[in-house]
Amino acid sequence: MSYDVEALRARFPALAAGAAHFDGPGGSQVPDAVAEAVAQALLSPMANRGRVTAAERHADGIVLRARAAMADLLNADPRGIVFGRSMTQLTYDLARALAATWGPGDEVVVTSLDHDANIRPWLLAAELSGATVRWAEFDPETAELSCAAVRSVVSHRTKLVAVTGSSNILGTRPPVAEITRVAREAGALAFVDGVHLTAHVPIDVAALGADFFACSPYKFLGPHCGVIAAHPELLEDLHPAKLLASTDDVPERFELGTLPYELLAGTTAAVDFLADLSGKGSEDAARRDRLVAGMTAVEEHETPLLARVEAGLAEIPGIVVRSRAAHRTPTLLVEFTDKDPQEAYRYLAERNINAPAGAFYALEASRRLGLGDTGSLRIGLAPYTNDDDVDRLLRGLTSFVCL
Repeated sequence: MSYDVEALRARFPALAAGAAHFDGPGGSQVPDAVAEAVAQALLSPMANRGRVTAAERHADGIVLRARAAMADLLNADPRGIVFGRSMTQLTYDLARALAATWGPGDEVVVTSLDHDANIRPWLLAAELSGATVRWAEFDPETAELSCAAVRSVVSHRTKLVAVTGSSNILGTRPPVAEITRVAREAGALAFVDGVHLTAHVPIDVAALGADFFACSPYKFLGPHCGVIAAHPELLEDLHPAKLLASTDDVPERFELGTLPYELLAGTTAAVDFLADLSGKGSEDAARRDRLVAGMTAVEEHETPLLARVEAGLAEIPGIVVRSRAAHRTPTLLVEFTDKDPQEAYRYLAERNINAPAGAFYALEASRRLGLGDTGSLRIGLAPYTNDDDVDRLLRGLTSFVCL
């Protein structure tokens, strides 16, 4: 079966408002099944997790199903799936726990391509422990982050390498598996920010070589929460600050306070929705196999749309595309030779086309591109983007530059 984008769009109530959404990198729209799962969880008997009452068992089941769903999505161990308020919160928590094992003379590697949530927690953790931060820089002309750039700053003193799976501002997909191999050969851990990547391609944490892989369900059609997938054995060796009465079990020792059960129910629903996107295979097929097929279908749907956007932009005078990496997600950062990207953002919004402008928390990348902290216009595709959306975007940008 072919990818039926119109049938897919009918499952997203928000799209009935008529906007063309190119703002998916900041958070996707949500299908009906996800909203219904959240509502059903809230309307059912609920209590803190346990096995005595029906309400306790209901909460416990939601958590266990969500761990299994995320493990299938990422090809990870459910015993290493940690939930939190956001990827940023989880990364800060993990950074503090890891910093307790570092000291003066140790080094941490970050990249200028990354979102600040995969930079600032490590900088502060290094400052806390006395470790040194080393920077791997991307090429602002090509938007590429090479493995050689990372290798040049990794040494036997490196304790952790933090790298993005895909830039949220440029779409660049660095050679993550090669970079994590460099980290492993140096005896360092690898933390991969997969927030932007997970929304667009099948993910295999083991194949990427990530010791820790972070993502956010609200970027792939789910609710607002964060996830880290890790090797359970690594989590066993870390001791985050926690309440005395809370369990020391893994992964629960990293989940501070009561989990948002309704959001975890929505997360499971989002994963199941993705598993059905390809239209291939039966419900009896393993969910992991259906997820690989579903996310492959997403990638195959978005790739020609991206080519259409790029071809259209090339015909519009006064537009410069900064997303030039050979391997990337369907995300474009656009500059204007003589116009303000914030004005373009507002102009498009008035025509019900959502393509925001900014640095999108990728401050180091924006600065390296010469865009300062204000950034520029970002165009992001999603599983529900269609040809009409692309036509509207290109018409809108054409009329804007002609003002």
